[in-house]
Amino acid sequence: MDINKILSLLPHRYPFLLVDRVLEFEKDERLLAIKNVTYNEPFFNGHFPIKPVMPGVLIVEAMAQATGLLAMESNPDSVNESTIYLFVGIDNARFKRPVEPGDQLLIEARLEKLKRGIGIFSCSAKVDGKIAATADIMCTARDITA
Repeated sequence: MDINKILSLLPHRYPFLLVDRVLEFEKDERLLAIKNVTYNEPFFNGHFPIKPVMPGVLIVEAMAQATGLLAMESNPDSVNESTIYLFVGIDNARFKRPVEPGDQLLIEARLEKLKRGIGIFSCSAKVDGKIAATADIMCTARDITA
């Protein structure tokens, strides 16, 4: 999935679009995406000027965006211009190593179960094969015109 396909599915735009490409996709199972982290990211100006580190909440947001892509691409008939996936919960978030400019995050989202319209996903973000963060993320589809 290239950036054009990602832009057609996610409502996020710069500076909040945190998925650059999808490398692997298995319908209703898993998705593997990348986020190229560059020094030009706007958050590095203040987090932290002496030692730039990607904020953990943005790593979690990147994982949440990957879950949205997995859900929407798995069920394209349920998606239209007025559908967005909302982040409804997070459990077990852990941060194992800092993410710095020049790193490439490999983000994996796995659908664990679908319960009452809420997808429950296990997610990880790795740099150079090492875990940077993990979390269990819950998302749901909503019609924004309602």
